[in-house]
Amino acid sequence: MSAETIRMARPDGEGLARVVARLQDRFAERCQTGASIREQHGNTTTWLETLPPDAVVFAETAEEVSEIVRLCAEHRVPVIPFGTGTSLEGQVNAPHGGVSIDVSRMNRIVAVHAEDLDCVIEPGVTRKQLNEYLRDQGLFFPIDPGADASLGGMASTRASGTNAVRYGTMKDVVLSLKAVMPDGRIITTGTRAKKSSAGYDLTRLMIGAEGTLGIITELTLRLHGIPEAITAGVCPFETLEGACNAVIATIQSGIPVARIELLDEQQVKACNAYSKLDMAEAPTLLLEFHGSENGVREQAEMFGEIAAEFGGGGFEWARAPEDRTRLWQARHDAYWACVALRPGSKAVATDVCVPISRLAECITESRRDLDETGLFGPIVGHVGDGNFHVALLVNMDDPEEVAKAKAYMGRLVDRAIAMDGTCTGEHGIGHGKAKYLRAELGDAVDFMAMVKQAIDPLDIMNPGKIIRDVVGS
Repeated sequence: MSAETIRMARPDGEGLARVVARLQDRFAERCQTGASIREQHGNTTTWLETLPPDAVVFAETAEEVSEIVRLCAEHRVPVIPFGTGTSLEGQVNAPHGGVSIDVSRMNRIVAVHAEDLDCVIEPGVTRKQLNEYLRDQGLFFPIDPGADASLGGMASTRASGTNAVRYGTMKDVVLSLKAVMPDGRIITTGTRAKKSSAGYDLTRLMIGAEGTLGIITELTLRLHGIPEAITAGVCPFETLEGACNAVIATIQSGIPVARIELLDEQQVKACNAYSKLDMAEAPTLLLEFHGSENGVREQAEMFGEIAAEFGGGGFEWARAPEDRTRLWQARHDAYWACVALRPGSKAVATDVCVPISRLAECITESRRDLDETGLFGPIVGHVGDGNFHVALLVNMDDPEEVAKAKAYMGRLVDRAIAMDGTCTGEHGIGHGKAKYLRAELGDAVDFMAMVKQAIDPLDIMNPGKIIRDVVGS
């Protein structure tokens, strides 16, 4: 059966009204229907149209989430999970209305098993909250997408970030999870064991599903010990291609770099102005090395030799914790730095990822395309794993410029896919990139739709996302 044949009915107005009324009776002030709060729980950070839900419920337990989902399933009312709203492809939008389930109050750290290097947390816990809690125990959680996102949301979008080159992505650090399924049942997908061959890997199925199969209510996460030594550095390059080739050589040489981030000249200029830095306005790599004192020194020296071969120079160290914090905060603020470069424009942040051997080619072609098209868009990336972002600054009141930006994003995705890459390395699909999924995965999209239909036959779980072109559209 083709996925294009799968269409689900939407709730009638009376059914939706009954659901909202019952939620207001049950949750009182924790069920909100005001326009402002509903707008906040629609799309919040991208240029996509804001599509608010009909109601927002602040759940505090897994049992409450289950209760809400059961009620919504009874009347075929969509449910949309919400953590902190930092997703970039409209994952929290409600294209068919429905109920937004805000899990931000589910923010307990249930347990930390330091001896096993794992912890159990609720989905509303943010990465900063978890790391502040862990610091005194000599542990840290490594996945760092920049924004202080909720960990439930990070799992739902299969997030990664600056540390992914060494520590992996969310799919690598989630041992198991609990989730409320479309019929309201609460399931557990695994145990705290470090590996298992027991049945289908439902944990990985839920990670990256963007709430389309269920709502995550608890996570068991891998942790790491805080390294003995951490050193960060800044290295400018003569050319963008030289910086990319230095990254490729570094990874292929097996240097266990913890972070290796690329900023093109425009992005460096933006960061200098926004974060009050004085980096040379040239293509630049930001790096961080973790390990023993001797190991960190050796890694840095090896990188320095590679950088020199590709036009890198003036390597500056940031050894003091406060200097490293300032450097990486500037990197995390890159989005806002871009916005400040062109007041009145909307930042359209998009990402692709390619095999590391194609990185230099993809970035330089993408930069050339930008310049020839006349668009303004700094490039920044987690280039150690072939992932980079283009932050287009678009005047949304100029239809010609908007059309150029949309066409550019299409070419960027086509370029990445042609190089055996992906249309998104970490932002996810949502509904912003759903139109590209079939070009990347072909008939596999039909099997995704079959999984969706089998688990969520009423199509109430975050409908219109990932496979929106074939389900519930």
